[in-house]
Amino acid sequence: MNDAYLAAPWANFFFAEVGASSALVGLLFVAISINLAKILALPSLPGRAFEALIVLAMVLFIGTFALVPGQSARALGLEVLGTGLFGWVTTVLIQCRLPRRAWGQTSWMVWRVTLTQLATLPMIAGGASLVAARGGGLYWTVAGVVAAFLAALIDAWVLLIEIQR
Repeated sequence: MNDAYLAAPWANFFFAEVGASSALVGLLFVAISINLAKILALPSLPGRAFEALIVLAMVLFIGTFALVPGQSARALGLEVLGTGLFGWVTTVLIQCRLPRRAWGQTSWMVWRVTLTQLATLPMIAGGASLVAARGGGLYWTVAGVVAAFLAALIDAWVLLIEIQR
């Protein structure tokens, strides 16, 4: 079995991702608290803040699960799959509940939806791949982590800076 299906060789990667995602979650809470009144005044922004928290928490939980010693690749796969599915379902529900006027601003909605899909779907693929022991394994999570950080950073920028314009 190669490194794609063993968590131990990935320990440093997941240790770094747990630290980075937890720091970003903290910073996101600060950004939200600074502009809470403005965020709550615009119908699409509370959901956007929650999406950013969801994708970062997804990275945090997957990294935490991957650092548990001695568990099987199948068990880790089920944890990654479940976390990815939860993240995907949650972000899709948030986006589907947006008012129609928010969908009228197509360009930013396309980016928002695309980035959350790119953050969650690789996690689902990685979890399924670990369970099946074929198809790329943990390499899928790298794409999901990068997309999650990108999505959350863009959302944080909107919630902290763009909201002031």
